[in-house]
Amino acid sequence: MTETTTLTTTNNSVFSGIRAFEDAQRIAKALASSTLIPPQFQGQQGFANCLVALEIAGRMNISPFLCMQHLHIIHGRPSWSSAFIIAMVNGCGRFTPLRFEVSGEGDSLACYAVATDIKTNQELKGPTITMLMAKKEGWSTKSGSKWITMPELMIRYRAAAFWGRLFAGDLLVGLQTQEEVIDVESVKVSVGIDELNAKVQAAPVVEPEPAKPVEEPDDLF
Repeated sequence: MTETTTLTTTNNSVFSGIRAFEDAQRIAKALASSTLIPPQFQGQQGFANCLVALEIAGRMNISPFLCMQHLHIIHGRPSWSSAFIIAMVNGCGRFTPLRFEVSGEGDSLACYAVATDIKTNQELKGPTITMLMAKKEGWSTKSGSKWITMPELMIRYRAAAFWGRLFAGDLLVGLQTQEEVIDVESVKVSVGIDELNAKVQAAPVVEPEPAKPVEEPDDLF
């Protein structure tokens, strides 16, 4: 088996040596020329992103194409779709399929994810996500938030993300979900604008000094 064909195994890395890096560049060039992958990986601008995706795919031992289809780059940060995380957990063979326990409605809506470790038969319960938490964290208060229009779906996605990081962090290689990155970055931007506005309003108003009259020179004659 050649080094080129082992780039997607967990024992090899795109950055493990010059030969592996050169082989990865050839693969990335071919992928970047395809229109079947997301725009952030296409063309010369997406070439470097393809290399990163190859590295992540190799660490996870999955197809680079599958990795690119579910890897989103938001504000310069790679992140997974929540649906991909659920699929990875359900398909890894280590746990029973994720179940979502939902209770309440409106502001009292709450959800947690739960699955059983097949090897130990231990039930693994994730943190409970509530709409109150979503409001306090600022996830549901920003304009255009999916938490407002699809709260039951978003609360399941967030519960799955929390469960995955606690019990299957190796499957996610430490990346957040696309929804989490969008929520957190939006809150940061909103807070930054609010702080800037507060500073502007608190700044003292400096009145301009009145202009001094211009003295006309004495007649020279």
